[in-house]
Formats: sequence, C-alpha cells, structure tokens
Amino acid sequence: MSRIGPEWFKSSYSGGDGDNCVEVAVTSQVVHVRDSKDREGGQLSVTPAAWADFVAFAKAVEL
Repeated sequence: MSRIGPEWFKSSYSGGDGDNCVEVAVTSQVVHVRDSKDREGGQLSVTPAAWADFVAFAKAVEL
C-alpha cells in the first residue's frame, strides 16, 4: 500500500496529550506546518531553507 501525501509528525517536545502542538511534513521542495488540533484547517508551507532558519532561531531563543 502506498501512502498519498506527505508524512506528518509532531515534535519530540510535544506533550503526551497532544495539546498545543504543531505537525510538520517535510519534502525535498517544501516544509508544511499545521495545527495538530485542526488538521483539516489551513497549513503553512515554506522552503526548507526558511524552515531551517526558523528552527535555528527558535533554538537560539529557547528558555
């Protein structure tokens, strides 16, 4: 059986109950981001370079 669409995953920092999480799906061309509580809602799509910049920034300001 083949899978249609990107494979979504949650951060390893997400809590066990799944609240307040984002899900990410990575392809070679784009990174998709969506709210785990509203999977059918809108999603944000950015380039892999933009996502890498965001993750680096988030790590740098992590409290």
